[in-house]
Amino acid sequence: MMKQAQELRHGNVILIKEEPYVILKGEYNKSGRNAAVMKLKLKNLFTGNISETVYKADEKFETVILERKPCTYSYFADPMYVFMDEEYNQYEVEKENMENVLPFLEDGMTAELVFFQGRPIAVELPPSIIREIEYTEPAVRGDTTGKVMKPARIKPTGYEIMVPAFVEIGDKIEIDTTTLEYKRRVQ
Repeated sequence: MMKQAQELRHGNVILIKEEPYVILKGEYNKSGRNAAVMKLKLKNLFTGNISETVYKADEKFETVILERKPCTYSYFADPMYVFMDEEYNQYEVEKENMENVLPFLEDGMTAELVFFQGRPIAVELPPSIIREIEYTEPAVRGDTTGKVMKPARIKPTGYEIMVPAFVEIGDKIEIDTTTLEYKRRVQ
């Protein structure tokens, strides 16, 4: 399916020189006598490289619908992370395509694999995830506002995240997987 540059939105995937790019940001710009342009921030789904470029607003691009499949994380076979679908098919994902997932990865975890032409190119987590606090400093008495933040390590990866002062070891917290920030404490 073809779309003009001005119709492209965040999250669309387009082909440029036979490589898939996801649009991270699109800005339409029409100034005076000049032709309208679309400033795009793109991420190459093969290499992970991010670039910014400008196209004429009426320039045409082929859009791609990526295949998605729920899979379960099985094991790490350096340098590949191995996932399995419901039919026990195994898919290997390169470490470069796992950057946003690694802080939260645990055995048996379900995630969505994104495929381009049958090849897994990305792993997407749910919007939020719950993890237990492995270690953090004890709270300072008297400050219960929730505005004071302190570092804490989460299980099982030891990833460090900033949490409010009242969070303690053993607490379970909800983490926003897009911003990698603390959302709330859960019971």
